[in-house]
Amino acid sequence: MNISEKKYFIKKLATDLGFTHCGIAKAARLDEDARRLEKWLNKGMHGNMQYMENHFDLRTDPNKLVPGAKSVITLLLNYFPNEQQNSNAPKIAKYALGKDYHEVIREKLKTFLLLLRKDIGEINGRGFVDSAPVLERTWAQKSGLGWIGKNGNIINKQSGSFFFIATLIVDIELAYDDPYAKDYCGTCTNCIDHCPTEAILPDKVIDGSKCISYFTIELKDALIPDTMKGKFNNWMFGCDVCQDVCPWNRFSKSTEEANFTPIREVLNFSINDWEELTEESFKKIFRHSPLKRSKWQGIKRNLQFIQQ
Repeated sequence: MNISEKKYFIKKLATDLGFTHCGIAKAARLDEDARRLEKWLNKGMHGNMQYMENHFDLRTDPNKLVPGAKSVITLLLNYFPNEQQNSNAPKIAKYALGKDYHEVIREKLKTFLLLLRKDIGEINGRGFVDSAPVLERTWAQKSGLGWIGKNGNIINKQSGSFFFIATLIVDIELAYDDPYAKDYCGTCTNCIDHCPTEAILPDKVIDGSKCISYFTIELKDALIPDTMKGKFNNWMFGCDVCQDVCPWNRFSKSTEEANFTPIREVLNFSINDWEELTEESFKKIFRHSPLKRSKWQGIKRNLQFIQQ
C-alpha cells in the first residue's frame, strides 16, 4: 500500500472498531504547547495533580514516546448517553455512567495495532488513552477533527464534544489530514458564564485547581475547601456544565458503544441509596466504572459536601 491507501485503510479500520472519528497528523515536537503547558504549571493551575509535572518532554515530543515516530493517529469515541440520570440524584458526569473508558479503549487500541501490523507490516507504535503524557486535544486539532473550545474541550462541528480521545503514535509515514484551522466558538461565552466555580478563564485557559471534576475526582485524601461550599450544584462525580451549555452539543447523538450503556444504579440511585451504600457493595457494583477512581471514601466525602 502507498501512503494514501494506508490512510484509507486506517480510517476504515477505525470505523470498523467503533470509533466515531479518525484523523492523522505528522509527528512533530509541540513547541508552542510546551511553552503554554510550562506557563500553566508555573501558575499552579494543576492543583495537587503532581503527575502533570512529570514527563514534560514526553508530552511535547512524540519521538520520546515512540522512537522514529512519523505519524499521530487520533481517534474520537462518542460517549453521549441514551439515558439520563434521575433528576433528583446526585449528579455524575456523562462519561462515567457506563463502563470505564480506559478498559474499553485500551482493548480497541490493542486490536487496532495488531491489525495494522497484520495488513501493513512491521510497525512500531503505542496507543494512549488519557492516562499517558500525550497532549491529545492538540493532536485532535492537528488531525482535522475539531477546534479546542473555550472550555478546553475538542469540539467537532457535526457532533459536539462528548468524546473520548485516543492517540496512536506510529513510526510509519502516512498521508496527513489538514489541521482544523477555524474556531467556531465565536463570541459565545456560555461555558465561561455558567462555570459554577469560575474555573474557565479567557484565552482557553482552564484553572484545573478550581474545577469541580478536580475536587470530586483528583483531590485525594483531603477535604474540599470551604470556599467551594454551595457551588457544586449537586455534582458528586465530575461536572458537565461547560459541555451541557455549549450550543454545538445540540448535535450530540447517543453513543452506539454498548460498553457505555449506563449502569442501572448510576441512573437510579437516590441520595439515600448512596448514603446507605457499603464499601463492599460499592466495589462490586462499580468494579468496572470510572467511579472506582474516587473510591468509596471519596464518593462519601463528595456526597457529604454537596449536601452541606
